[in-house]
Amino acid sequence: MTGYTEGYRVWGWGGAADVPVPAELLALAPFVSETTGVPAQEPLPPVAPPALPPSRRLATLPPSLREMASDDPVDRARHAVGRSYRDLVRAMAGRIDSPPDLVLRPVDEQGVVDVLSWAAEAGAPVVPFGGGSSVVGGVEPRGLDAAVSLDLGALTGLVEVDAVSRAVRLRAGTLGPAAEAALKPHGLTLRFYPQSFERSSVGGWVATRAAGHFSTRLTHVDDLVESVRAVTPSGVWESRRLPGSGAGPSPDRMLLGSEGTLGVITETWLRAQPRPAQRWSATLAAPDLATGGRAVRGLVQAGLLPATCRLVDAGEAALTGTLTTGEAALVLGFESLAAPLDGETALALELCADAGLQVLESGPRGSAGEAWRSTFVRAPYLRESLLLLGVLVETFETAITWDRFDALVADVTAATTDALRRVCGEGTVTCRLTHVYPDGCAPYFTVLAPVRRGSEVAQWDEVKAAASEALAAAGGTITHHHAVGRDHRPWYDRQRPDPFALALAGAKAAVDPRGVLNPGVLLG
Repeated sequence: MTGYTEGYRVWGWGGAADVPVPAELLALAPFVSETTGVPAQEPLPPVAPPALPPSRRLATLPPSLREMASDDPVDRARHAVGRSYRDLVRAMAGRIDSPPDLVLRPVDEQGVVDVLSWAAEAGAPVVPFGGGSSVVGGVEPRGLDAAVSLDLGALTGLVEVDAVSRAVRLRAGTLGPAAEAALKPHGLTLRFYPQSFERSSVGGWVATRAAGHFSTRLTHVDDLVESVRAVTPSGVWESRRLPGSGAGPSPDRMLLGSEGTLGVITETWLRAQPRPAQRWSATLAAPDLATGGRAVRGLVQAGLLPATCRLVDAGEAALTGTLTTGEAALVLGFESLAAPLDGETALALELCADAGLQVLESGPRGSAGEAWRSTFVRAPYLRESLLLLGVLVETFETAITWDRFDALVADVTAATTDALRRVCGEGTVTCRLTHVYPDGCAPYFTVLAPVRRGSEVAQWDEVKAAASEALAAAGGTITHHHAVGRDHRPWYDRQRPDPFALALAGAKAAVDPRGVLNPGVLLG
């Protein structure tokens, strides 16, 4: 098990206690085949991390930076992969294609300044690394020569609380659980829970324009940001802390979604709130996804803002245990800081009934809703087991206006299913809505298929390309909240206006003239 445990340090989601051991995988295999319809294969044998070539940068590193430098092979391998399907299957097989030459861990902002100053002079590519949860190739130094991974894991903690304005200043390397634990004694919460919450960082949320669990109102981290501070090779970039400003293009908006290409985020002020005092949830059945979509549209266009509004198609509802009747499921949840929820929830149920949905349960707690949330939290762990059992399991997401929703779901599902049959022989595509707006929604697709061992990456790349082309043809965005990274670059380049690409390149040249910050992501 030693090699297996060491390998898990590279590709695993959890800690040592979460290692999926062979005996557990064998016991899981029949359940996987029964519930997913995809035949499980023999579990992959334990694979130790690969031997990596020695560092070329360490000997030339200034003495002031050597204290924060690591050339440990397992450390470098861990910083070479994110958490996409293609990342995990390669790492599980002991294949690390693009390891960083070094891992640098500054303990304060001055350390970040020193690293970027050296990198600009040495021409060393710098890939910022928060929690390593990127699913789009954002932290892999793909195609970069002797890159360094800038791990911000030591820049952590709650710096300041403004209880009057309900805002908090957090260092960028603070992981989700640590942020919430620090705010709890102050009676505050960010209420921001992406699926990667356990191992994603505050700075990573801002850099990738991450979206949280909640379906309306405060969806993207954009809605929480009050101010951002970042280090660039040309100096410190910090916006004035304000509730809002009309003074030209927003400096915060430039950093939101910049994915480490314009600067390394070191701190941010985020809006916080008290913990909800009132909660209510319901589970409803819809004949199909399209009918459920019309009901959801009616809710948000009536001005209702449910915290949870997850519409899950029949296939995914059965897989997650949310609903096993062959119908689509709508999991609704409302919250309030103080005011009663009766009026909102009654109107929500009325609108859903008018749209043809049936209420299965409602009240302060709902068992099906709890089942769905439990599956949501445990999904990364289950996914690792599925991969080890030879199941291709991956997701992709988009956003579209309501008038094109039905057509997009149909076209993308058909194109992806066709690609799965062509590439894998068979496969399943499911869809759910993760976030909803008055003018549209964010469909989120899950893919399950058997794989041919040894060609997993090539198989997924072909399926992913077909799905992405279908998204683009249907008018959707290449990503609603997973970011661009290196994997989405071809479709992002086609989606953005050409003059905007020139403007972004100009901004990049101004703050990073040597082009050392995360080359290949967004541009360059």
